[in-house]
Formats: sequence, structure tokens, C-alpha cells
Amino acid sequence: MSQPPDGSDRFFVVEQPGRILIVPKGSDGSQVKEFLNIVDRGTYVEAGANTGVGLMSIAFHPGFESNGLFYIFYSQQNTNRAGRFPGRSVISEFKVSSANPDRADLGSERILMEVPEPFRNNQGGQVAFGPDGFLYIAFGDGGSNNDPFNSGQNTATALAKLLRIDVNARSATGTGASRKELPYGIPVDNPWVGEPEMGVNSGACKETYAWGLRNVWRYSWDRKTGDLWAGDVGEGLWEEVDLIVKGGNYGWCVREGAHHFKPGPPGAQYIEPVMEYPHRPELLSQSEFPKHSIGACIIGGYVYRGKKYPSLEGIYIYGDFVLGTIWGLRYAGGKVTDYGTLLDQPKTIASFAEDADGELYMLSFSERNDGHVYAIEPKSAVSLYGK
Repeated sequence: MSQPPDGSDRFFVVEQPGRILIVPKGSDGSQVKEFLNIVDRGTYVEAGANTGVGLMSIAFHPGFESNGLFYIFYSQQNTNRAGRFPGRSVISEFKVSSANPDRADLGSERILMEVPEPFRNNQGGQVAFGPDGFLYIAFGDGGSNNDPFNSGQNTATALAKLLRIDVNARSATGTGASRKELPYGIPVDNPWVGEPEMGVNSGACKETYAWGLRNVWRYSWDRKTGDLWAGDVGEGLWEEVDLIVKGGNYGWCVREGAHHFKPGPPGAQYIEPVMEYPHRPELLSQSEFPKHSIGACIIGGYVYRGKKYPSLEGIYIYGDFVLGTIWGLRYAGGKVTDYGTLLDQPKTIASFAEDADGELYMLSFSERNDGHVYAIEPKSAVSLYGK
């Protein structure tokens, strides 16, 4: 769920099967308008529920109020693949209808990027504009189990990466006969911009901002500090929270969380998780954070910077899709200073959201729960465990 930067007080709710609905802020949900519908493209039905495919997110251009541009991440199936990958992830630019500000112009689609997907899970799915005005795109490792293509540590692929592109510019890739004009620009300070061209599907993926990420869902920027926070979904034992930095390698698939997973180069350096939690209670003793409760699938959230609830100020709020637990942590001086459970509740958490005022929300799935959007607010002053 996102709110555009146009002062309209509209929430845009993304539904995985392929719709985006507009709901007025503060309403009970009865006043719904359909903004976009690509259900007939089969983005979701063939793959099935909860596999990480479908229509996944929307991002509004910083100049949306004047240019009406927005961006979506969705899946497409390759029906004539001749033994190749079964699907692809698509990043597209659209424009709002000139006749109706509550309707997308489907004919305006400009495809920016299509990334082949070897399996039907772990596709990432979030697009969002950073404080620098660039579009960030989270891709998972492509699915199956144990990252079979080792995409996490392969700098030539977009999979298992956080990408960063400039939608207001155009760049080119390749040389000579293989030179190709891109429908977007690559920021000049991206980590692998200086790598030599090596032809199609070779060399570094120059759109990469950070790597070694299994399946980020979701990431957000702290409004006060500019820090980029991410929840990275684990494989079978560990879930993690990361602070993302440019060029950072977060270890997947050599590590899961802070723990060994596959053999890697001797002496390689990876960025440690800010927080991790296990799938099983007996693993808590192996973690730096033994008072954290267990879970099975992290949902990244936000650092609270709203004005309604001062007791939440500065707490990074995140949760678990499977168990529904909501946790919080405080981070200062390069380390976690407090952490703990804020709420035990049974509903699956599809995503968190933040409005224009910095207030936070939680979304649940209709197929497993009630499909509601909940506001997050404290019952009293927030006290965490302490490390």
C-alpha cells in the first residue's frame, strides 16, 4: 500500500492477482475505485498463492503530481519458452489517464526491464524511489532451494540483488555491434559502473546497488537518517534485518543470516545482519539475539517517524508473515541497543506501509485472514527487552 506524493490523501492498495485499488485515507474501505487491472495477463493464477509472483508493488515518480508517472513490478509467464525459464519479472512505467486521475492509462506502458526467472518463487518484487530520486528494485535469487545457480554471489546477474536505476535518463550497454540502448539510465556512482563491457549476459550487472540478498521483502528508508533498512527472507533456518549500503555484500548464498550455508572464498568479507531470528527455538542460543522469538518469513517494515505516537519514535518495526508477530528494535551507535516483541497476533502479515505523515499500517491477506488494513499504534509507552 502506497500514498502518492500529491497531497490527495489516497491510498493505492496493490493486489497480487493484478489489481491496484484506490481507497480514501480514513475510509472504511467501502469507497473503492479500481486504478489498474492486469489480471488478464495471468501474472498470478498459474503460479498459485504465496509463491512470490504476481503484481507486487507500485512506486510513484517523485514528480507524480505534475507528470503522472508511476512504476510497477509484476510477473509474466513464458508460454513458448522451449525449455528455457518459465517466467520473467517485469518493471514497467505507466502514466495516469489524462481523462481520469483515478485511472491508469494501460496504453502508456513503457517496459524498463525484463528479468528471466528460473523458478516461480523468490522473485523479490518491490520498487521504490529513494531520497536520491533513483528507482530501487529488489530481485530475489530466482527460487527453488539453496540458490542452485549461486546468484547471490554472481555479479553478472540481477537476481539476488537490490538494483538502482535512473528513470529520467538513458544509458547504453555493450560495445560495437552488441551496443544496446537502455530505456533508463545507470547512476554514475553505482558500484560496478566502471567494470569493462563483456557482451550480453557477461560482465557485471551495472544496475546493482547491493548484493548477496536472498529475497528482500521489504525495504524502506528512515525519514530522519536516510538509512536503508531491509528484511531479507531466509532459506530454512534464519531470517534477517539488514542495513543496506552501496556495494554491500550480505553473504547469501555463502551465509544465511550470520551463519555458514555454502562454501565460499576463504577470507571473503560479508556485512553482518543488524538482527536475525531462527525458525526453531533450539537455535536461539546460536544467535547474538537469544531473547528474540522465532518466526519463519520476515516482513521488513519501517523506522517510525510519525508524530502521533512519540513512544514509537526511532523504533524499526518489522514482522513475520507466517506467525504474525510484530517486533521492534532500537539502533544507535552502530548496534542494536533494544529489541523485543511488540505484538503477538494470529494474522499473516503481507506488508507494512507508511503514509505521507509517517504513520504505519499493517496489511493482511484476504484469502487467509480478513484482508484488512490495520493502523499501528501503541497501547502505552513502548518498552523493549534490552540486549
